[in-house]
Amino acid sequence: MLKKTIAALGLGTALLAGQALAADYVIDTKDQHAFVNFKISHLGYSWLYGTFRDFEGSFSFDAQQPESGKVKVTIDTASVDTNHAERDKHLRGDEFLNVDDHPTATFESTAIESTGENTADITGNLTLNGITKPVVISARLLGEGKDPWGGYRAGFEGSTTLRLDDFGITRDLGPAAESVELILSVEGVRQ
Repeated sequence: MLKKTIAALGLGTALLAGQALAADYVIDTKDQHAFVNFKISHLGYSWLYGTFRDFEGSFSFDAQQPESGKVKVTIDTASVDTNHAERDKHLRGDEFLNVDDHPTATFESTAIESTGENTADITGNLTLNGITKPVVISARLLGEGKDPWGGYRAGFEGSTTLRLDDFGITRDLGPAAESVELILSVEGVRQ
């Protein structure tokens, strides 16, 4: 019996040693090293840019096995900021983000597929305005390593395009403004 137990422990250790384990990171929003930005066409003449000031999240990452990673983010939709108070008030209303009924938006990954050196497609479920839809974020590793404070960090950028009507936003903004591009920049601190 003792020999079987030792053999099982040895096999388990060998299997674990052969697998890289993803490290867990917390997105560094405290020191403002992460951004959830967006842009949308204004009448087809220019871009309107905005950001969500308040959000939190985490991810797991292993450079040797990026497919083993996970991402989870929660956004305070009332924190939308386009540098125009009246427009932001309108965006928080029921024609757009409906923050009274849906104060948060969430993204949780369901799969990560490597697409090249330091690039991947992150598929996940985005819940916005009370509607959940699958989205794909094109992501790129910007770098990882030790920081000056004794921690270890990893940073990514990503983007995806959302059709507004997929998330119940049906206000007619013209044909040039049927979709919005999300532009993400994330730096995480390893836990």
